Amino acid sequence: MGNFSIALSGLEADSTALNTIGNNLANLNTTAYKGQTTSFEDLFHQQIGESGAGDPIQVGSGTKVGSTTTDFSEGTLLPDANGNTSDMALDGSGFFLVQQNGQDSLTRAGNFTVANNGSLTTQDGQNVLGYPATAGVVNTNTNPQPITLPVGATQGAQATQNISVTANLNSGAASGAEFTSPVTVYDSLGQSHQATITYDKTGTNTWSYAVTLPAGDATGTPVNNTGTLTFDSSGNLTSPTGSVDGISFPGMADGASDLTFNWNLNGSGSSPTLTQLASADSNGANTQDGFASGNYTGFTVDPSGVIQAQFSNGNTQTIGQVAVANVANVEGLVSVGGNNYQTTAASGQAVAGVAGTGGRGTVDDSTLEQSNVNISTEFSNLIVAQRAFEANSKTVTTFDTISQDVIAMVR
Repeated sequence: MGNFSIALSGLEADSTALNTIGNNLANLNTTAYKGQTTSFEDLFHQQIGESGAGDPIQVGSGTKVGSTTTDFSEGTLLPDANGNTSDMALDGSGFFLVQQNGQDSLTRAGNFTVANNGSLTTQDGQNVLGYPATAGVVNTNTNPQPITLPVGATQGAQATQNISVTANLNSGAASGAEFTSPVTVYDSLGQSHQATITYDKTGTNTWSYAVTLPAGDATGTPVNNTGTLTFDSSGNLTSPTGSVDGISFPGMADGASDLTFNWNLNGSGSSPTLTQLASADSNGANTQDGFASGNYTGFTVDPSGVIQAQFSNGNTQTIGQVAVANVANVEGLVSVGGNNYQTTAASGQAVAGVAGTGGRGTVDDSTLEQSNVNISTEFSNLIVAQRAFEANSKTVTTFDTISQDVIAMVR
């Protein structure tokens, strides 16, 4: 008489396979979901004798689920259609590190949100961990901690301290010719002022200059705002060199501190940005380091995970860096729901670090990783699992018929 437990073990194993496939299909659109596969193995075989050749005669006891493996391959990375700047994805290996109630978890799902208090969180409210920044410098030598964005914050104004002007003064201009370079500067209250540098040709290879503000912007007498520019026969500035320091406008009419700044004659390099060549007077780019106050408007993330807060005045400020963690054996991780995994003895401890280092992937801003489930493969697996379940059901029916025949023999 047939052993019902053999068929029942097949039904149980096939049910698990069907559940796995069903779960994969249910999570087809789950952010960064990783598909799973159920594998079977046979049970203990009973030896009931030997053949004439001495070969063992064995009868199996059924099947069981041997493992459920997770496919940790990367899903498709797609830009967020809604333009959600708090979304991010990992291009490569690794996991975002998140925390709730002191419990750390790992996730590939970067569909984060920003709470009212500025905390960067998962959809379930877990804090996203990273490295803090002080005065714009990230400290990666600390333990990862919750990332907080300056929501509702106002960045204070900064008075201009340095300016740089790129210009050419026409060497063929007659004495007394005049040319100007406009530069927008800011005082300590964030008020902008249109400074003007006026050049007057005084002789061969010499020009006088004067830096002025509009009438009424400052009530005091300007300091160190005039001088002479000297060029050599090749049109290179020879005097002054480096910079003109301490140009000052005391008594700002709007109540700001005295406006004092340096004029960097070399720009960001070692060559002067002022020339005197035989071409028309012209102005190129000019720079200055002051700015008005501004309100927080959002943030961006670069490939290394550095978070830059953005302000309405056009400035950015580094506020931290997203932590990315790796484990020695990803198959040893246990899924705890909510797109999260936790480490086990089999996976090894999570090692946090910076994106793009130590085998960790890089961060894609305003991008989400899609599920890696292949719907065609899952439908094929679904048919196979269904047929296996039906076959085991038929085995149960057959064993039942045989049992009834045996009972009838006794009667």
